Amino acid sequence: MANQDKTLLFEQVPVPRAVMTMAVPTVVSSLVTVLYSLADTYFVGILNDPIQNAAVTLAAPVLLAFNAVNNLFGVGTSSMMSRALGRKDFDAVRRSSAIGFYCSLLCGVLFSLLVTALKVPLLALLGANAETSAATGEYMLWTVSCGAAPAILNVVMAYLVRAEGATLHASIGTMSGCLLNIVLDPIFILPWGLNMGAAGAGLATFLSNCAACGYYFVLLFVKRKKTFVSIDPKMLHWDRVILAGICAVGIPSAIQNLLNVTGMTVLNNFTAGFGSDAVAAMGISQKINMIPLQISFGLSQGIMPLISYNYGSGNIKRMKETVVFTAKISVTFMLLVCLGFYIDTGELIRMFMKNDAIVACGTRLLRRLCLALPFLVVDFLAVGVFQACGLGRQALLFAILRKIVLEIPALFIWNFFIPLYGLACAQPTAELVLSAAAVLVLARLFRKMEEEQVQRQQAIFF
Repeated sequence: MANQDKTLLFEQVPVPRAVMTMAVPTVVSSLVTVLYSLADTYFVGILNDPIQNAAVTLAAPVLLAFNAVNNLFGVGTSSMMSRALGRKDFDAVRRSSAIGFYCSLLCGVLFSLLVTALKVPLLALLGANAETSAATGEYMLWTVSCGAAPAILNVVMAYLVRAEGATLHASIGTMSGCLLNIVLDPIFILPWGLNMGAAGAGLATFLSNCAACGYYFVLLFVKRKKTFVSIDPKMLHWDRVILAGICAVGIPSAIQNLLNVTGMTVLNNFTAGFGSDAVAAMGISQKINMIPLQISFGLSQGIMPLISYNYGSGNIKRMKETVVFTAKISVTFMLLVCLGFYIDTGELIRMFMKNDAIVACGTRLLRRLCLALPFLVVDFLAVGVFQACGLGRQALLFAILRKIVLEIPALFIWNFFIPLYGLACAQPTAELVLSAAAVLVLARLFRKMEEEQVQRQQAIFF
């Protein structure tokens, strides 16, 4: 009965209701994820120590690099599973999930070993100096050296569960870890607790990710006879077709994330040249801007199984309606967010750091950063469609355009003309150009799919 309900959701439930059913739990989960990220910044900020706050900001690219593995075996496997569900190939769904799980576990362990072995040169690459390297290293000890595997598995298992339509369970798992993190942060960070500073934020994150993984293990055990998601080693067969399907979407998505890490590292190195206050202001501004950004990301990720399923089953009309409806609500929301940020920016920054210089700097940065949001949602949606349909090349092309061709060169140009504050203009510049390209590419893609569908129908008729 549960599987029939999933089929009805994918095939027959009205598009607005289906989108909200799939997307709302994912959006809520994304928001909670941002809240726990903000919790690190907030409680470390209470210490009123720019060095501790800078440590969390400087380590961010390494934590973002986890998403390379998350995207490879989370996005790639999820897309493969949902398309297989649309074809009713349930054995492929089980084997895909087993491959995604064990490959992500292996990569998490390797990630920890490499970062630990290369810690000193890595800290220099991230922009840490004699003033900030110790605090950054302590934060990375827990979040990366100890925490890479649970952090990666937490996200990948959410993708696997979401792929068959169980968005609520996927979100509960993610939120349980995030809420625990928020509870543990003040205990580990603040002077009245363990007084560990940034290192305490890292320890809280590590323990929370372990708890979230525990939820998914229990869930899969309880639902083992009702779910197509499998982590049984017996299902781990190296099927070339499945591996090719996972990698076709996962590798471009992973490369896209690595380019995001590169862009953030370049941005942090530019910002570090202006001192610890500037790094703290940029970090706080980015974290606040990430709240609406994660809502957009949650929408695009939440509807991916719906798009993949209808692509796999050949229902292009329903797939197109899903994308158009999501675009309308997300762009409208982001325009309202931009307006709100311009009205009350300073108070938002002050919530995290009661330092007048950092508040003034952060206000100017956030007002520039938020201009990217309405365009970014269109780009996210386009890449989500490419990933859902197995079109890895198009997703990779957009990633290269975003970072290599547009955003990183814009960082150099804007910083030359407007030092520091121009850095926040690079992303809006890149996203404006890319969103126009996204609209054109999506329109052409849907037109091509519809023409191919008509041709197939005519061939069957005759």
